[in-house]
Amino acid sequence: MGTRPLLLLLFCLFPLLLPARSAPAARPVGPGLEERFFQQVRDHFSFETCSNETFPQRYLVSVKFWNKGFGPVFLYTGNEGDIWTFAQNSDFIFELAEEQEALVIFAEHRYYGKSLPFGHESIQLKRTGLLTVEQALADYAVLITELKQQYGAADCPVIAFGGSYGGMLSAYMRMKYPNIVAGALAASAPLLSVAGLGDPTQFFRDVTADFQKSGPDCVTAVRKAFHQIKNLCLSGAYDEISSKMATCNKISNKEDVYQLFGFARNAFTMMAMMDYPYKTDFMGHLPANPVKVGCEQILAQTDTIQGLAALVGVFYNSSGSVQCYDIYRLYRPCADPTGCGTGMDAEAWDYQVCTEINLTFDSNNVTDMFPEMPFTEAMREQYCQSKWSVKPRAQWLQTNFWGGDLKSASNIIFSNGDLDPWAGGGINSSLSPSLIVITIKGGAHHLDLRGHNPADPPSVIEARKLEASIISDWVKSARMKRGWEKRS
Repeated sequence: MGTRPLLLLLFCLFPLLLPARSAPAARPVGPGLEERFFQQVRDHFSFETCSNETFPQRYLVSVKFWNKGFGPVFLYTGNEGDIWTFAQNSDFIFELAEEQEALVIFAEHRYYGKSLPFGHESIQLKRTGLLTVEQALADYAVLITELKQQYGAADCPVIAFGGSYGGMLSAYMRMKYPNIVAGALAASAPLLSVAGLGDPTQFFRDVTADFQKSGPDCVTAVRKAFHQIKNLCLSGAYDEISSKMATCNKISNKEDVYQLFGFARNAFTMMAMMDYPYKTDFMGHLPANPVKVGCEQILAQTDTIQGLAALVGVFYNSSGSVQCYDIYRLYRPCADPTGCGTGMDAEAWDYQVCTEINLTFDSNNVTDMFPEMPFTEAMREQYCQSKWSVKPRAQWLQTNFWGGDLKSASNIIFSNGDLDPWAGGGINSSLSPSLIVITIKGGAHHLDLRGHNPADPPSVIEARKLEASIISDWVKSARMKRGWEKRS
């Protein structure tokens, strides 16, 4: 980008501010899940040629607990990735399905996993135009309507579930298709952040706060490490940076240092999000309480930079067998400062955050412990034009999905863990008797969707009980309404 060299210069010229934070993993596969495909319409909003074309949309289905023709339908609205990943980390849905005798469906999001509208060409320029929130929601609406007919579930209420982006989609399903979805559990859904509402410094400030909770010495050490790397950058001591941070390729310029900082910041982000009280294999292989473990790593080293390398290794080197970090392979900058990942799914997400989804977070080394790494709307526009030949619509989700003005919606649970850096961009106070917020003390990213674990904090156990009760009431109410409609 044209502005990057200037930013790199500023980055090395201005100093950092120094300050004056196991139980078993979930079972691997949800009970009775079968993988199937549905011939989905490519373009729901056109009557031209493309609207007659279809692609195979993957979904997973379990009838193990279903009371056929009577039990509700639980629909997971798939995220930005392989649907099996989310099915394997959402055991609460199966536990609730057993209790409420539900049919369970996990629907994969278009352009992710195996649900590719144009096959392996789907992420090529000029093929990405059908990758939108609106198309994905229409996929789910068409899919669930058809499957209800196939399974003889026409009169069975549908409850949508989702976490993170999937939680946004579950809420949007209830808002956009209330005729199809009777209620939604939107776990860790950053509806305000993605609509461009809120403070751009919030996310990395909250990541910092998570590490601060493990002890102030941890954040002090992190700040010191970044400050020392910056001083080495100023003096041109790139070999020392490379050696202490164990990079596979030598750091040789300011651009490499900027990449190193993005690589390191990404590890902190993932550890804060996945700060579960037990070992997990979701979005990386992490130990129980990874934030605490990371802080122990940096504080155990006499050299602070080597300590930083050890800390990020909790995420990047969980096996302990990695000899060096390939910082350009392991982390790729994109239009989401919290990270896109790597591979085709990462490319698809990069496109989405270049169009409708607005994530202009930045770190500033004042309200957070990270180097100053700005990401303004102008920088986003420049990146997206260069990468995808598109201009983001910064206000579109406010217009199309109501922004923060959700009071006319109904039957949505917004759950957030107070350890989750995404929580600050979500709905954090109940808006009406049927727009209910549940805050989970000691909870990380959509912890409530995970299955029961002996290490669960009491707060998530109570949250799941409350969610189950509310969902049961929605199902009963939907059945009563359906009965009245049939009698009238």
